[in-house]
Amino acid sequence: MNKGQNARHHPAEHFLNRELSLLAFNRRVLAQAGDAGVPLLERLRFLCIVSANLDEFFEVRVAGLQEQVKLGVVAAGPDGLAPHETLRRIGAEAHGLVDEQYALLYQVILPALEKQGIRFLKRGEWNEAQSAWLRDYFQRELMPVLTPIGLDPAHPFPRVLNKSLGFAVELAGKDAFGRSSGAAIVQAPRVLPMLVRLPPAVAGMPHDFVFLSSVLHAHVGELFAGMSVLGCYQFRVTRNSDLWVDEEEVKNLRTALQGELPQRHYGDAVRLEVADSCSEAMADFLLQQFGLGHADLYRVSGIVNPVRLMQVPDLVDRPDLKYPPFQPGLPKPLAKNRDVFAGARKQDLLLHHPFQSFAPVVDFLEQAADDPAVVAIKMTVYRTGTDSVLMDLLMRAARQGKEVTAVVELMARFDEEANISWAARLEEVGAHVVYGVFGFKTHAKMLMVVRREEGGEGGGILRRYVHLGTGNYHPRTARQYTDFGLISCNEALCADVNEAFKQLTGLGKASRLNHLLLAPFALHGAMLAAIRDEAANARAGKRVRIIAKMNALLEPEIIEALYEASQAGVTIDLIVRGACALRPGIEGLSDNISVRSVVGRFLEHSRIFYFYANGSMKMYLSSADWMDRNFFRRIELAFPVLDPRLKRRLLKEGLMPYLADNSQAWKMDADGRYRRKRSRKKGYSAQEALLAELALAAPPA
Repeated sequence: MNKGQNARHHPAEHFLNRELSLLAFNRRVLAQAGDAGVPLLERLRFLCIVSANLDEFFEVRVAGLQEQVKLGVVAAGPDGLAPHETLRRIGAEAHGLVDEQYALLYQVILPALEKQGIRFLKRGEWNEAQSAWLRDYFQRELMPVLTPIGLDPAHPFPRVLNKSLGFAVELAGKDAFGRSSGAAIVQAPRVLPMLVRLPPAVAGMPHDFVFLSSVLHAHVGELFAGMSVLGCYQFRVTRNSDLWVDEEEVKNLRTALQGELPQRHYGDAVRLEVADSCSEAMADFLLQQFGLGHADLYRVSGIVNPVRLMQVPDLVDRPDLKYPPFQPGLPKPLAKNRDVFAGARKQDLLLHHPFQSFAPVVDFLEQAADDPAVVAIKMTVYRTGTDSVLMDLLMRAARQGKEVTAVVELMARFDEEANISWAARLEEVGAHVVYGVFGFKTHAKMLMVVRREEGGEGGGILRRYVHLGTGNYHPRTARQYTDFGLISCNEALCADVNEAFKQLTGLGKASRLNHLLLAPFALHGAMLAAIRDEAANARAGKRVRIIAKMNALLEPEIIEALYEASQAGVTIDLIVRGACALRPGIEGLSDNISVRSVVGRFLEHSRIFYFYANGSMKMYLSSADWMDRNFFRRIELAFPVLDPRLKRRLLKEGLMPYLADNSQAWKMDADGRYRRKRSRKKGYSAQEALLAELALAAPPA
């Protein structure tokens, strides 16, 4: 197996820092929140997405760097930055990003919402009726579930859950036992809503909200009878949330993970957020309790967790302040006849989500579950959600006596608990459940159905059908992420998928496949070869072109190969949504490479790799980004689009609109800075154009 990143040394100046590039992506998302052309409630949603992204960034990326510093790791990454220097730069950038986010929220978005009759009332704004209702709410809903903890030798600082809302209270006086510790902690139970909606009769407006923190602030004195509250400050700690299991020690991965999951909520602290009103003494005290330094402290001018506002667009019935609804379309072969098997026998079916519906994938599995001719179903499970129609269908198929095999990835970050639950439920109905290969996440998206059909000797032949995708088997995210899926009964392609499942469930050497490129075996080498072939063709004076669309571009050998191709004269267009370590536009190195990122209504998630290849147009769809982990530490696949008609469609829908986008596209320079492309004449948005072309205007009544 090629280890890629260890094969050779590359100059540090050729690479940008991954973490800083991720923060730059979040700045682009925040720009959507600041864009007056985006519907107002959607702007609020984008701002909340930034908060959620930053949470995961600290839980995983920053936590990993802090761990390296604690262990004394000084080795630099490909960009030449050691962990401690990366942390320093992250701190400066993240603090600035958070300050901009809060300024946008409180100075722009909330005032604009108030003008639309959507208000978030502060304590000083409550009238007498509202104050009385909220006092009753506190007594009825909050007081019974709150547990104030005074800090003294008998009551040490409590264990605080990851990302939970807490209040640090400064007190004066003595309690009934004569204690006067001067400080207490109140944790807001997670069962409580973070937003309290006032009844219209009390509010006087249809959409008035009060933050739970405001209610608790107003009545915190009732938790400490006879004492004086000198200060009450919101705080929130973010913890290391990566799970780790020892390959040499673990005997049952599911059991090991079930033991580790509860500890995720109490990992090492990596960030402390406090209200900007928090006293220096209390902030220092909290930092000491969590083992953090001042660089890890984030003072915010408002609520400490804007993610709480994510529910507001769903709570407020104002369609005029949201994106217009749409009904996903269907590919022509399925528009009149929803028989997926019949459609696939006629031709390969290409699905482009969310502009086209995910329903054919559900139909495929549902028809397989109920079809007496279907004898076996195999499927990979990475992220499906806690409530999944696809998992229900797999269980239905197993109950009806079909051979069902599910390759469940238990280490899918933040979905471990849901996947453990699905694994147990599938086993209960007789499905074969395996967990892939220890040490390699199964990230490939494959579904195979084996069906007995007429023909051949002995009363029929077994025919295989497959679905391969760039995104998860998750109907909800299929309406929010751009992805492609292919349904086919091509014999060579189906044989490859069958072989891939054999490798995941059994033992044996990796076999040579007809069409599929499987990581960690062939994908990296095949991508390098395709890039180098374009470079060789350019040196021979032939027509050449590379276009690649992905979520992240980080793997050093791939980047160096792209540089070499650029120097040979290959025009390379890269559409990279998130982190990109490649530096475009450097004279003599990457003159012919452009990098752009498109951020819009939908999360760009599809991976498409196009090589001109002497006119044969090699086109691959993939579950993998061009990252070290995807090439070397995951089970991934790239699958070709073989039908020339579908190749043209993929180019027309999946790549060219994004290269033409002058509305939601950002152009990257050699230093990793992004400039939004804006047309002075007529704007063109790839996502809006695809909605108009492929989707219906609105869902049926």
